[in-house]
Amino acid sequence: MTDLKDPQLYINRELSSLAYFRRVLEEASDPSQPLLERAKFLAIFANLLDEFFMVRVSGLKQQLYLGIVDTPADGLTPRAQLTLISRAVNEMVQQQMSCWNNEIWPQLSEAGIQILTYDEFKKKQQRRLRSYFEEEIYPVLTPLAFDPGHPFPHISNLSINLAVVIRDPDTGETNFARLKVPGTFPRLVPLPLGEEDGLIVTPAIRKFVWIEQVVAASLDRLFPGLEVVAAYPFRVTRNTDMEIQEEEADDLLLTMEQNIRRRHFGVPVRLEVEASMPQDIRELLRENLEVEAQDVYTVNGPLDLNSLWELHRLERLELKDPPYKPTLPARLREDENIFTTLKKRDVLIHLPYDSFMPVVAFLEAAANDPDVLAIKQTLYRVGPNPPIVRALMKARENGKQVAALVELKARFDEQSNIEWAKALEAAGVHVVYGLIGLKTHAKLSLIVRKEKDGIRRYVHIATGNYNVNTARIYDDLGLITCDPDIGADASDLFNLLTGYSKQSEYRKFLVAPVNLRQHLLRFIERETGLGPEGRIQMKINSLVDAKMIRALYEASQAGVQIDLLVRGICCLRPGLPGISENIRVLSIVGRYLEHSRIYYFHNKGKSDLYIGSADLMPRNLDRRVEVVFPVMDPELREEIINNMLLVQLQDTAKGRWLQGDGSYVRAAPAPGDALFNSQQWFMDKRRG
Repeated sequence: MTDLKDPQLYINRELSSLAYFRRVLEEASDPSQPLLERAKFLAIFANLLDEFFMVRVSGLKQQLYLGIVDTPADGLTPRAQLTLISRAVNEMVQQQMSCWNNEIWPQLSEAGIQILTYDEFKKKQQRRLRSYFEEEIYPVLTPLAFDPGHPFPHISNLSINLAVVIRDPDTGETNFARLKVPGTFPRLVPLPLGEEDGLIVTPAIRKFVWIEQVVAASLDRLFPGLEVVAAYPFRVTRNTDMEIQEEEADDLLLTMEQNIRRRHFGVPVRLEVEASMPQDIRELLRENLEVEAQDVYTVNGPLDLNSLWELHRLERLELKDPPYKPTLPARLREDENIFTTLKKRDVLIHLPYDSFMPVVAFLEAAANDPDVLAIKQTLYRVGPNPPIVRALMKARENGKQVAALVELKARFDEQSNIEWAKALEAAGVHVVYGLIGLKTHAKLSLIVRKEKDGIRRYVHIATGNYNVNTARIYDDLGLITCDPDIGADASDLFNLLTGYSKQSEYRKFLVAPVNLRQHLLRFIERETGLGPEGRIQMKINSLVDAKMIRALYEASQAGVQIDLLVRGICCLRPGLPGISENIRVLSIVGRYLEHSRIYYFHNKGKSDLYIGSADLMPRNLDRRVEVVFPVMDPELREEIINNMLLVQLQDTAKGRWLQGDGSYVRAAPAPGDALFNSQQWFMDKRRG
């Protein structure tokens, strides 16, 4: 019998991440996409790579430095993973730049969005750019020399820099200087509109130039009396995965603020250089930054295409996806009090197809309702100017008891969360920062209301964050209910988060790290016992946990039919004879980010259906506070099972099937059938 711990049965997590990035890159390369959407996917790809190096590659390098020899389920050592990552990333960066240079950049120009090199502008236009440099950019710049009297300058994380070579015309001596291109200006400098400038042909044409080219063309202003030989853009990525010793931190808020400041000083893990940079300058940078040769990535074009978001913000609707306006969830009526509605029926919200505003209205109504006594709220990623936070402040102003758990360790949102935590505290809200050693990832609102028949609890619980911006682009599910058991569980969970509790079981909640893993394994084992009559469907962002994968392998070996919708990382190998031939894995990458988590176990018709905040990763199951909860309403269960899970499994437009070797193959329609886009289906369904 096959050993289900055999490393060959597992896909490496990091390589699976890169496979997801490749699927994002495929969207940028898809000619059927609107042009600015293709540019957007290039920006998303660039951002994903940045975060991957800052966190995952940094972690592997730390393991290497510390001599850690433990390997993941796939058996690859840190050194082997780093080598494979370097090879895969180099290949994808070449594809990224080929897509930009040969497809998107020329087509943008044809569409009237012209990104020109500095030398392509006429003298009059260059004079205008020089004036912009003198008036705006020059006062901010600080050239830093590197010679025996000046140490190698610090290169801040993800900044665009110029490696400047200068020569003394009197002595012929050549020196090196580093110049940071300030990030306070637009990366793509728009040229002034107006026919008097000679800068446009028609009002539909916009011209841009990369800011580093504007700076490079004016370097004589920074090095007077010296000859500027050349300037080469480069960029450094640093380790930003912060280690927090919470047990030793007297003030977690202060500790987080200090760690965020240190983020710019982490160890370099990637050096990106423009293709024109000569070898001697590369070596100078590499040696002084102390990065290995395989950590140097050559880019045949502009660095940091994350800046293409600036283009996506242009008002060129014909170059973007058709606008979609979310609708009101079917069970809500605009003319009815939200609390009256919830006493009759639960409300399911499917973002971004349904509007997020009912959630905002739910909390705003609670803030202003004289019968509401208390509000308790978890906040993980709230975004800028969050209406949820304003509602909590308003509730406190109205004399209600308000408690908010603000997760300070939400990666890359730490600074924003610190600011909102301070603002909430200043408004009189009870603010807590969660449990030592655990991130609080659960998405939960609890409203306590005094009514004629006693105290009633209203709960909103979801798979996604309380962020109005991501609510427009993330596929997530949320439930608003006054179910007594869910209300009681929510109270118990907040007591765990804000006080002391060793509660190990809840009425309906499955809570990590308390009992979620055990219950999910029990559900899988129950289906395994049913053999070919067993049926499992899951929709998750990531599947990494080796114990869960082994349980799914065992279920497949017993004949259970398993369908998995896994948007991102998947370490399970489907379709292996005798192991996983009954498992299918589909990834959907499209207009919206698939972010909801759904767990469905058929149980011969007596099914269990759960949704929640947790993926099947060790961190979610063991090191985070997560909540997965049942959907009990028959109509809502039918909606999720038949109009979400089954619909998405039929996606032939944006779906890719994972193969046993770790590659992905685009789903194909049956002969004669048109491509089926599940996300478009959800939009069309609501438009009627």
